[in-house]
Amino acid sequence: MSSTGSKPTASIKTPGLVRGLGLWSATAIVIGDTIGTGVFLVTSDMARAVGSATLVFAAWIVGGLIVLFGAFCYAELGAMFPKAGGPYVYLDRGLGPLWGFLFGWMSSFLERPVGMATLAAGFVRFLGFLLPGVAAPLFTTHVGTYAFTFTVAQPLAAAVVVVVTVINYLSVSMGGAIQILLTSLKVGAIVLIVVLGLALAKHSAGAASPIIAHAGLGALGAFLTALVPAMWAYNGFNDLGDVGEEIEQPHRNIPRAIIFGLLTVAALYLLANVVYFHTLSFTQLALSQHVASDVVQSFAGRQGAAWLTVAMAISALGALHVVVLTGARIPYAMARDRLFFGFTERIHPRFHTPSGALIFLGAVAAALALTGTFEELYSLFVFAVWIFFALVALALIRLRRKEPGLPRPYRATGYPWTPLIFFIAAVALTVNLWLVRPVRSSLGLAVILAGIPFFYRWRKTMALGARINVEGERAP
Repeated sequence: MSSTGSKPTASIKTPGLVRGLGLWSATAIVIGDTIGTGVFLVTSDMARAVGSATLVFAAWIVGGLIVLFGAFCYAELGAMFPKAGGPYVYLDRGLGPLWGFLFGWMSSFLERPVGMATLAAGFVRFLGFLLPGVAAPLFTTHVGTYAFTFTVAQPLAAAVVVVVTVINYLSVSMGGAIQILLTSLKVGAIVLIVVLGLALAKHSAGAASPIIAHAGLGALGAFLTALVPAMWAYNGFNDLGDVGEEIEQPHRNIPRAIIFGLLTVAALYLLANVVYFHTLSFTQLALSQHVASDVVQSFAGRQGAAWLTVAMAISALGALHVVVLTGARIPYAMARDRLFFGFTERIHPRFHTPSGALIFLGAVAAALALTGTFEELYSLFVFAVWIFFALVALALIRLRRKEPGLPRPYRATGYPWTPLIFFIAAVALTVNLWLVRPVRSSLGLAVILAGIPFFYRWRKTMALGARINVEGERAP
């Protein structure tokens, strides 16, 4: 669905996005977006859920396989439709315009700006480990019974959002180069932890006493509980398609970057967990609130833990950079189709970046960072994201049947079983989140449904504009 044909000024060349991201930049986006803070924290939650190191590793492996099957889906669709917006384009073509719009609406108003604010706050929180003054309160006010404390960290988080947005505003090529640097640093940090941990750490002789926080759920329920944080740690592999219009040789590089990037992440996660369980006893690990920091401190002291905190801060910063880079392309693609606020279609004439969409997302995210409510908002979009994971798998299957003749430079490995398994897993996790957090899940669904009247309003306006253009061309 494109509006370019209805513009009477189509002969005037307007600035567009530039293909400035090569294979390594694209792969760095996948790795940098996926590796955030999860690998450093969630193993303890998984250990408490299943009470067994073997089952923790099983959860990491099963989670990796599920997202790999999802990566096959996104690789096929991304190579078929290398356009800005990613799933917005896939769902529009595979399931209909409303579904693509609702994805873009959810992403633009909920997923990306809240994710940006949260990652920026995470970066500042890591900074606070080194500089405690960052958490100093500036003032406290009360709204009813709610006490709101404004600290130094909140404007710093907003400033981090602004800085990363400006970097993406100035150049997509520079953004790709910076992402390669940040991803190299975070991968290097994990590799260093693995190498030093295996070389220096003494194997823990502590008792591996099982601690099962969810024993009443049974073995399957406990495993599903452990799978949720693992899947969250793998989240991010799906965002490369959002910048499909800016990747060089997208038919080849998108599938390669998604699959190679995800396999690299899975290998790093498993190696990191080998070190965790080699260094700490099961009980120590299950009770730890800062797994990676405690592991490093056990063999490298407090100073080593401080260096790890720097690595974690870099990890959060790199993930934030990718969320900004990929997220801005979604409102841009929607506005280009006349289904979003018009200013988000603007492309900077010199930098060839979606300047209007970047300003939109940066402003919303900075405001969220200032309010300090981003931690409460963050859980709202988890439910919605998994809904659209399921819909993307469904769109792939439907396109195979509806348009079998479409050029497919890459075909999903193991079709139809891999997209079917990914679809079933996404539905299962969505239902699980609904049962565990019904109120927040309902709020997330409400945000999605709120976009429906806007879709029909913008669609009506677009149709009216097209009719006026046609009547004008027919007039003598």
